[in-house]
Amino acid sequence: MNDRVALVTGGSRGIGRAICLALAKRGAKVVACARDGDALKEVTDEARSRELAGEIDPRVLDLNDREAIDPFVSGVIDDYDRIDILINNAGITRDGLLASMGDDEFDEVLTTNLRSVFWLTRAVCPTMVWRRWGRIVNIGSVSGVMGLAGQANYAASKAGLIGLSKTLAKELGKRKITCNVVAPGFITTDMISGLPDDLVKSFKQMIPLGRFGEVEEVAETAVFLASDVASYITGQVIVVDGGMHM
Repeated sequence: MNDRVALVTGGSRGIGRAICLALAKRGAKVVACARDGDALKEVTDEARSRELAGEIDPRVLDLNDREAIDPFVSGVIDDYDRIDILINNAGITRDGLLASMGDDEFDEVLTTNLRSVFWLTRAVCPTMVWRRWGRIVNIGSVSGVMGLAGQANYAASKAGLIGLSKTLAKELGKRKITCNVVAPGFITTDMISGLPDDLVKSFKQMIPLGRFGEVEEVAETAVFLASDVASYITGQVIVVDGGMHM
């Protein structure tokens, strides 16, 4: 991936952080964006300490700010001349049963997890179309494939992401641009770190491999889809869940 320019959202922690480091390891120039500038700096410092082949450029962006997205993308293109790879990873949860879920909790998740992907991808696509090459990888969730109780908003946003991705794959394929979804199951991140022990045990019993996944396992899948060797894969949902959903 030498000289490839990648834009990764939610790059300050968890899966996004692992994706940034995995891309930089392979020589990509990675623009990592998130709302937490201090956390982004930590990712950059780690990349430097590991002497990775590529580089990580930390940039603060609030994806819920619609007006900030187009200027942000224009700034990246001005600095790097293009964006070859877009990894839409940023996401939030506001779990709760449907009967008690407020409008704000539903709308906030849909905006961060789905609307921002639409806004950002629309801004990035022209440079990919002009160069007739691009990789779009959207980080979904097994919740969007099978649904999970207490996640009506989250599951809806991730299911919508699948539909959006398949449509983009059909619209952009003739320009040699692929679009795929990586749908993680239970991964060891901050999102699940607070689960009670009995619930963790119950969830692991649902997984044939008997464990939660690691962020690096999701990151490697995303990097594969963003690479040249995945040039004939598009419109697909790759589930990384240890076999929980089959």
